[in-house]
Amino acid sequence: MNIILLGPPGAGKGTQARILVEKRGMVQLSTGDMLREARTSGTEMGKKVAEVMDRGDLVTDEIVIGLIREKLESGESGGGFIFDGFPRTLAQADALEALMADMGETLNCVIELRVRDEALVARIVGRSTCGTCGEVYHDQTKPIPADGKCTKCGGTEFKRRADDNEESLKTRLLAYYKQTSPLLGYYHAKGKLQRVDGLADVDVIAASVGVILDKSA
Repeated sequence: MNIILLGPPGAGKGTQARILVEKRGMVQLSTGDMLREARTSGTEMGKKVAEVMDRGDLVTDEIVIGLIREKLESGESGGGFIFDGFPRTLAQADALEALMADMGETLNCVIELRVRDEALVARIVGRSTCGTCGEVYHDQTKPIPADGKCTKCGGTEFKRRADDNEESLKTRLLAYYKQTSPLLGYYHAKGKLQRVDGLADVDVIAASVGVILDKSA
């Protein structure tokens, strides 16, 4: 089972990916995590990544596809792969499809988490995450426990993204609508797109995603 989670910043993709990793043994392929891991790996691909990042340049699609190929070839598929943060553009979607076809893999479905812009602003402003396990907290809806310990892992370090503010979110949303939202039509035309209400309770969303995956298997 290989899937893509789509949705604007703050839609809850990371939260749902963690649930799928825990409950279904899937492997989350986060572009950011893969780049950080590759940079310190010492492999040929890792050296390329380090050189590009040290120059302050953007990592090319070719390099990201190379990293994804390494992951697909690693044999650590577990219950399948979750593509998180990739593809972001139509060109990347084409490249991913070509790679998966070349490796005899199938993309089972693409799940869009739908959330209204105004709800995203409320959700993101005031958001923080556990520095140890990534559990998400919010000043209003899910405050950090009074004892300062994460309810999931007991960690005491919490992080806020510097761009988790209204102005930065508008910039990120604009980039999403310009670059990534065309993917919705792309995957709809291929019969792969499924939609879930991203404003529902986390457990309700997870249940809806589970139903989609069971039907797509």
